[in-house]
Amino acid sequence: MHNPIILSGGLIVDGSGRTPYIGDLWIEDGYISQIVPSTDQHPAHADIIDVEGNCIAPGFIDVHSHADNAGFLDEDDLSKILQGVTTEVTGNCGITLTPRSPEYTEILKAYAERLFPTTVWDGLSFGEFWDQAGHRGLVTNVVPLVGQGTLRIMAMGLDDRNPTDREMIIMKDALQKSLEAGAFGLSTGLIYPPGQFTSTDEIIGLASVLGQNIYTTHMRGEAQEVEKSVDEALAIGREAHVQVQISHHKAAGKSNWGKTERTLKAIDAARRQGQNVRLDVYPYTASSTMLTACLPPWTQNGGDVATLSRLQDPEMKKRIRYDIEHGLPGWENHIETAGVNGILIGTTPDHQYEGQTLEEIARTLQLDPISALIHVLLHERLRVSMLVFSMHEDDLQRVMRYPWTMIGSDGLPPGQGGRPHPRLFGTFSHVLGKYVRDLHVLSLEEAIRKMTALPAETFGLWQRGRLEEGYIADIVAFNASSVRDAGHYGAPPTSPEGISFVFQRGILVVNKGRYCGNRQGVRLIRSTPGLQPKAL
Repeated sequence: MHNPIILSGGLIVDGSGRTPYIGDLWIEDGYISQIVPSTDQHPAHADIIDVEGNCIAPGFIDVHSHADNAGFLDEDDLSKILQGVTTEVTGNCGITLTPRSPEYTEILKAYAERLFPTTVWDGLSFGEFWDQAGHRGLVTNVVPLVGQGTLRIMAMGLDDRNPTDREMIIMKDALQKSLEAGAFGLSTGLIYPPGQFTSTDEIIGLASVLGQNIYTTHMRGEAQEVEKSVDEALAIGREAHVQVQISHHKAAGKSNWGKTERTLKAIDAARRQGQNVRLDVYPYTASSTMLTACLPPWTQNGGDVATLSRLQDPEMKKRIRYDIEHGLPGWENHIETAGVNGILIGTTPDHQYEGQTLEEIARTLQLDPISALIHVLLHERLRVSMLVFSMHEDDLQRVMRYPWTMIGSDGLPPGQGGRPHPRLFGTFSHVLGKYVRDLHVLSLEEAIRKMTALPAETFGLWQRGRLEEGYIADIVAFNASSVRDAGHYGAPPTSPEGISFVFQRGILVVNKGRYCGNRQGVRLIRSTPGLQPKAL
């Protein structure tokens, strides 16, 4: 037994959406033991932390993370814990580092390194990967998904074709084994290969394995095709009888601004008919992804070697130029939706082009923008991230207000350095600073609900997401008057301000804004309400 810790005099924002109130919160043996009216009369043996002027909330749950590799980094990944995030849902957008097969390991490795730093682990299975990550140590709690794109690569590489019956069996079997080893669900990234090559029926067949687990989707289109893509996501949920989460919902490109009014109505109609559909959003009007997403889908058939070869072939380059300038049916053309001055290079292996737009790079190289795009991809061997400025604030706020929307950073994997999107370090502080305090888009209690209780319920996280007696003491204390994202587009990462204390299972991990230096995260498993889950 340890001395109780008492967070004294803070504004209790418990995650339920109820009106906040001043109180004292007691932590004993990793759990919340009491929440009582505030007093200055405390037991002599208690450790008192004065949090007057701060809000006390459940630890934030980032429902859309790409930090699958964080446990394998030598340095602690502080991008989330310093903004009060105690739990991350990893494995989004169809791209995960596991599982893999001996036949296609090198193809997966090359493809994953467009997004992730080199990650060395032993074995093939989902369970082996996460056992090794846990052994090395996790900064945050992890809720891992498995990527449909990765399952497809392990079965059939990066080929643009339908799977054979045998390949479909391999994918379903690998998904089932991953679920048994602790995966919370399946993610798709349908603007990326091999998701681009995948039919709706193939996804339904795979999602039918999920049972009570979740299907999350970076939809096939978030620009001209956004309404059709919402319809496809809903159809997959209906046909496979699974819960659906639409990732980072948006309407990209000026001609598509305002379409979220119609997409949210379609989602509401599906919910009224009994579908369990939820969303996530990040609080910025710029997105971020791999620069290869600017290429027409056909260029990526067969994997990195084939793609690099096409980028060097004069005839193929003519075809790439034509398709970018004229578009292709069903393809989300980022250069069309954002323009070359709206595409900013984030991170590259040699850091040469970081913080520059395609337009600026073209001017420096004395090339046209499409030639500059190809040059950068060849020079960096496809390993380039970008920021894309293509959204409108009205759509962002409309999606954020929707009652079934949760908050997710969509931060790209840590460990790359460079000039990543500020959402990696700033998402949750940005919501609290800009959208709660400054713009009043959300009330404080509603914002905290979207960051805590709603995600915990969505993913079945036992005794997390609320401040209640008997719940696990994952807790954040922050100053509502000063909390903010201190980051900027095109700049190196900057930690947020206003996050005072963070606890994981009652252990202080952030003290007055500084990390305490001890990885306390664990891999979580999905649980049935009211039942204690087994430990992994």
